[in-house]
Amino acid sequence: MLSEENVCTFVMLINNSYKKLKQQNIKTFNNMKTTIIKASSVIFFSSLLFGLTSCENKTEHSDIDDKHSEPKTEEVAKEQNDKKFTESDDEKNAKFLVKATEINLEEISLGKLAQQRTTNADVKELAKMMEKAHTKALADVKGLAAKKGISVPTEDTEDVKNAYTKFSEKKDQKEFNKDYADQMVDGHKKAIELFEKQSTESSDGDIRAWAASMLPELRTHLDHAVAVQNKLEKK
Repeated sequence: MLSEENVCTFVMLINNSYKKLKQQNIKTFNNMKTTIIKASSVIFFSSLLFGLTSCENKTEHSDIDDKHSEPKTEEVAKEQNDKKFTESDDEKNAKFLVKATEINLEEISLGKLAQQRTTNADVKELAKMMEKAHTKALADVKGLAAKKGISVPTEDTEDVKNAYTKFSEKKDQKEFNKDYADQMVDGHKKAIELFEKQSTESSDGDIRAWAASMLPELRTHLDHAVAVQNKLEKK
């Protein structure tokens, strides 16, 4: 039989052991709770940061897509090129492709108008040639510009619109025919001069090659326009 003193000692040992175990469990629990809170915080803020970044990226790409989907004026194209290109040679290449695009847009616009307005077979044939050839050239210059990261107009420039308005207001067909032929001669002389220069002076090999490849057709257009011009002067 255990004495009363031994029983009391045994009870005290059990009680002390229980207190120590309880304290250890509490400390362990607290450590686990702290670890869980820290991990949760890291996960939460990481998710939040990822979400914000994703939203910013989506917004940025959305803005870019919107810009590409909208019609691009000559001013917008030049502004974008100024931001992208700082080297003198790159700027010259960009300006040339913008100008080449404008030339094609004008020839297409006036060609369509002349086919609608004239009854002269020679003028109509010239206008049809201009529309067809410069529609192809426009697609080519757009493809080259995209390859070089150069922005070009996707709609008629102010100069093109002004030229169209000027010719559309001509009431006398004889005057219209003569002025259209004169415009084709003058315009192609200037275009040939520009393309000849770029075919040798452009710093970009692809642009030089494209400019050179366009010269034979531009000269053919000029010859055709001069022939029509001469016929009209004799009438």
